Amino acid sequence: MGKAFDLTLVWGFLQELIPYLGVTLNILFVSILAGMVLGIAAAVPRLFRLPILAQLVMLYVSFIRGTPILIQLFLVFYGVPAVLLFAGIDVSRMDAVYFVMITYAISNGAVFSEIFRSAIQSVDYGQTEAALSVGMKDYQSFFRIVLPQAWGIALPNIANSVIGSLKDTSLAFTIGVMDMVGRGETLIASTAHSLEVYVSLSIIYYIVVWMMEKAFKVVEKRANRYKGTIFHPA
Repeated sequence: MGKAFDLTLVWGFLQELIPYLGVTLNILFVSILAGMVLGIAAAVPRLFRLPILAQLVMLYVSFIRGTPILIQLFLVFYGVPAVLLFAGIDVSRMDAVYFVMITYAISNGAVFSEIFRSAIQSVDYGQTEAALSVGMKDYQSFFRIVLPQAWGIALPNIANSVIGSLKDTSLAFTIGVMDMVGRGETLIASTAHSLEVYVSLSIIYYIVVWMMEKAFKVVEKRANRYKGTIFHPA
């Protein structure tokens, strides 16, 4: 049992935890960026129905969906060094934060691949045919017609995934990463005021998520500013 709740400690804990927000956001940024690249690469085989590759991507997505992120984190943290050791590569001294980034990039990649695939497929193919009929090349119709619409369609799901990934990064402390939650655990160990620490963490996470939601709404509004507009070729 911890000590009696003391509201006055929350402000002090906030000041202790906020400096570690940078670690959390760095993990999020790198894993989201890498996850998007991986997601695009994983979406291509299914969009073009490439044999074998499409089945492998489906297995990858199914595995990520069917296993908890915490298990994935432990598999990467313990599994990657074990596999690389067979090749004579020792990464046992590598900072644990990199294993967290790898795990979340792999997890986000599976999610983004489905988001991008479904968004692209939801754009009416008739628009592509119309673009080709007026002399556009395949790549021109994709980048000028399909991709802008798919981006607008995908944005709400992307926003949800990014916000969800931010909250999932709280598990990084389980393998020794000193992020906000990791710092919070050390504060709990040294002060025994666990409730105050968790209240402080919830305040920080809530404010960051609120700001991200507002930012995504602005981006989504801009991305869909031409939605419903009918364009007539000159």
